[in-house]
Amino acid sequence: MHGSAYMPREETLEIKKSPRQLVIGIPREVSLNENRIALVPDAVGLLVQQGHRIIIEDSAGEAARFSNHEYSEMGGEIVHDTRQVYTADIILKIAPPTCNEAEMISNRQAIFSSLHHPGLSEDFFKKLAAKKVNALAFELLQDKIGSFPIVRAMSEIAGNTSILLAAEYMSDSEYGRGKMLGGFSGISPTEVVILGAGTVGEFAARAALGMGALVKVFDNSIYKLRRLQNNLSLRIFTSILQPRILLNNLRTADVVIGAVHSTAGRTPCLVSEDMVQQMKEGAVIIDVSIDQGGCFETSHPTDHQNPVFRKYGVTHYCVPNIPSKVPHTASYALSNYLTPILEKIGDEGGLEHVLRSDFGLRQSVYLFNGISTNRFISDTFHLPFQDINLLMAAFH
Repeated sequence: MHGSAYMPREETLEIKKSPRQLVIGIPREVSLNENRIALVPDAVGLLVQQGHRIIIEDSAGEAARFSNHEYSEMGGEIVHDTRQVYTADIILKIAPPTCNEAEMISNRQAIFSSLHHPGLSEDFFKKLAAKKVNALAFELLQDKIGSFPIVRAMSEIAGNTSILLAAEYMSDSEYGRGKMLGGFSGISPTEVVILGAGTVGEFAARAALGMGALVKVFDNSIYKLRRLQNNLSLRIFTSILQPRILLNNLRTADVVIGAVHSTAGRTPCLVSEDMVQQMKEGAVIIDVSIDQGGCFETSHPTDHQNPVFRKYGVTHYCVPNIPSKVPHTASYALSNYLTPILEKIGDEGGLEHVLRSDFGLRQSVYLFNGISTNRFISDTFHLPFQDINLLMAAFH
């Protein structure tokens, strides 16, 4: 043994973290098509029991079918002035703050929301940067194995819901042909074509198969197609995206689900206008990919008030943010992920302490004390970039 092994060492003491009582603000969503809320009443009750204060704007949960009464019964404080909500330490939103909401944000506040950067501007980020805000995006949040739990949860909901929507419009007398989605003894099963073998495609396939439909999945990744078959424990029809094979199957399809996701920002257009023209009268297209521009040439965004239109006799459902169609369920899914994070922030004495130890949460940060920590945002909106890991190493 080396003598240095016996040298006296400086004693290291564990720094005890002091729990902190949080003030959490939940404003009412003002964005079109956004009906979800970040915390359900049960979650508010749990956080209030732990000593935290939750300020909720009047009717913030109404679109998700959670009443003011349910929140106040659980200890939430209902306020009528939006500015009062923005006095909280942490703001929980679903849609990113609008320019008007950004004006109400206080210095050094923490904001949890989705990012959806295509709809945001350089001015928006500079406003938040000037206020030294800590901003975290739901869709960038990672778990211990490096996957994106909130994105996955919303994709599972979108996949399931897309088939329920298709069933609704197939049976509709105006937009469909009065047909039941699925299978029935003595009748040919409904043909469902799914474009994309990711999470949305997998859960759309599960729902369609559960209803007895004949499912066909197209994707350019053999790995994804193989994984889909393994996850379903079923050798369903799969194919690479070959235009001729795809067209043949579109001609006989009753339902087509667009479930293609692009990391480049804009989904490729896989189905041309000519291909849509050759589809059956009364067929239904659910373009889940409309969030990224859509994968059908005939698609254009619609909203929850006027969700569908017909073109060439084919019904198109092109509402961005399909999980907001089932906001009660989607709000529970979001709340289940966010509540433990908020508990941890309180237990460890603040957001910065949690960011030091939680790698997955750290990946969701796009502004730390007003500094851009997201390379894409920095490049797109001309903001100086700093690595979040280096900032955390310097933080005391």
